Amino acid sequence: MMSLQKATLFALYAVLELAEDTDRQLSASEIAERYNISTNHLAKVLRDLGRAGLVESVRGAGGGYRFCGNAKRTTLLDVVRLFEEVGAGPASGIVQETNAGVALSLVMDEIEEITHATLLSISIETMLKLMRKRRPEKPSSTGLFRAV
Repeated sequence: MMSLQKATLFALYAVLELAEDTDRQLSASEIAERYNISTNHLAKVLRDLGRAGLVESVRGAGGGYRFCGNAKRTTLLDVVRLFEEVGAGPASGIVQETNAGVALSLVMDEIEEITHATLLSISIETMLKLMRKRRPEKPSSTGLFRAV
């Protein structure tokens, strides 16, 4: 199972939350409260997302953040690679040059390629459709989108 850093998960939560309604603005604390995550950590992540052109901050009364990317063209990889090394290259540097090590390296490289291709193939729009399809009646602390 692929493990993501907290910053990556927070970025995905924020992008998906904000992309659900691009006219709506939410503060970092509103998003953090929904996902029971650190507001300070999320604010740093939102700044990184802003620098990447995926969200913009709106100052003043009623301000907050809004999604300004293209949900059809923005992929999960676009968000994940802001915080993670995806497709960082062969795993050969971490395994021994033995038959077992080479075989393991080949498998790890293939897993990396599959992960990269999968994240590249799923758009934010696709995720939003999945969220709408799976949305429970009331928010739950379990399921596909939960903070860890």
